[in-house]
Amino acid sequence: MPSGKTTSVHEPDPVRPTEEDRVAAAGSELIGGPIGRRALLGRSWWTPVRVIALVAIGVFALGLVQKAPCYNGAWFFGASSQYTHACYSDIPHLYQGRGFADGLVPYFDRLPGDMEYLEYPVLTGVFMEVAAWLTPGGGSIQHQEQWYWMVNAGMLMACAAVIAVCVTRTHARRPWDGLFVALAPAFALTATINWDLLAVALTAAAMLMWSRGRALAFGVLLGLATAAKLYPVLLLGPLLVLCWRAGRWRQYCTALGGAAVAWIVVNGPVMLFAFDGWSKFYTFSQERGVDFGSFWLILAQNSDDPIATETVNTLATLLMLLCCVGVAALTLTAPRRPRFAQLAFLIVAAFILTNKVYSPQYVLWLVPLAALARPKWRDFLIWQACEVAYFLGIWMYLAYTTSGDAHKGLPTDGYHWAIGAHLAGTLFLCVMVVRDILMPERDPVRRSGDDDPSGGVLDGADDVFVLGPAARPARHAAHFEAPQVEWGRTQAGGGSL
Repeated sequence: MPSGKTTSVHEPDPVRPTEEDRVAAAGSELIGGPIGRRALLGRSWWTPVRVIALVAIGVFALGLVQKAPCYNGAWFFGASSQYTHACYSDIPHLYQGRGFADGLVPYFDRLPGDMEYLEYPVLTGVFMEVAAWLTPGGGSIQHQEQWYWMVNAGMLMACAAVIAVCVTRTHARRPWDGLFVALAPAFALTATINWDLLAVALTAAAMLMWSRGRALAFGVLLGLATAAKLYPVLLLGPLLVLCWRAGRWRQYCTALGGAAVAWIVVNGPVMLFAFDGWSKFYTFSQERGVDFGSFWLILAQNSDDPIATETVNTLATLLMLLCCVGVAALTLTAPRRPRFAQLAFLIVAAFILTNKVYSPQYVLWLVPLAALARPKWRDFLIWQACEVAYFLGIWMYLAYTTSGDAHKGLPTDGYHWAIGAHLAGTLFLCVMVVRDILMPERDPVRRSGDDDPSGGVLDGADDVFVLGPAARPARHAAHFEAPQVEWGRTQAGGGSL
């Protein structure tokens, strides 16, 4: 069996997207066209990181403007106007609804109403509480809720900038891939619906640390991300199989230990002294019925006898486990070891597709991973168009259900089509990533001559355990005319692509 020895070629110059991506080249006409061969790169204050960070902040600000109709009254007057304007946010409503307006301590103080305790992970609860501390008191409750949203928006804007910078720096030779995050329309539209950007920022920072070979820092940041939202822990699964294939057990154990310690440090005190409040997030997730955005909702709304919540939990878990087995099999049998970002995207996408609920802000989980896994503007924009369609669809559906006999908005059948668009767009991007794994020369990152720039110790590492096709030479796509790429090298002339 071949050893699968990998050799990564790192070119001194960054990859220019306008030279390898037709959509990027066409889009660059808005700012003067593709970069020329005589351009003086690296001699200006306007480095890619600074440009992308500023673009991310600017686009984020446009997302805040989109929420203006709600800020000016739709959150507070009329049940359906916040939906017809597509500017809903949980943030102002939960300021009073979760006791922050009354100075209640999350997890320790019982809340009035149906929700006894705050139903968010501990680090997100801390984020919400800090924003409450920074919110000026006095005035009407509407005035306080407006301030609370603005304070949170400022903190979330910082998270958005961190995400853009981390993605920009993760693939050293592809800094402009950070524009996928900065310009993603679904990112701007959903950024201030909830507090997901905190976990996304910590996850992006963790992946940057792993790409630099800093396993402990990766683990600590991923543990903190999991303390803010549950999905980041999923990344440890594909990383386990990648390290198994490459024999990098020490680094994986270091990362796993760092993640466990960081999670325990955040959760331990609350778990010990306010267990009922701490556990509310987990019990609520189990008890929550089939909800918006999932294919389970389509089944439930088209059935005379909907599946019980317990059965849905079991079936969704089994589907997710099947996806995990599939990702593991793909990792161990692919002709070339998949990139970490590719598998991270696939595993999180699998969770989203099989889960019993899909809130519109969940797209934020995938945007940075998609930028690293499949940096191709055509495919990315197709997926984003589907997500924007879903974003509009859910609000129009809620407008329909809250407008009484007026029925202003999207009926149930129309909303099902919006769910279908979200599912189809995500599946489409998954298929593209899987194709890149099976046919590495189709992968935009590897066509540039890199192996796994987000892989850290995995980049250019030997294989020590493979199955099936992995023991044979890579299979190339039919009718592919460019030089064939194998383990970071070209097979024609040895030159860079």
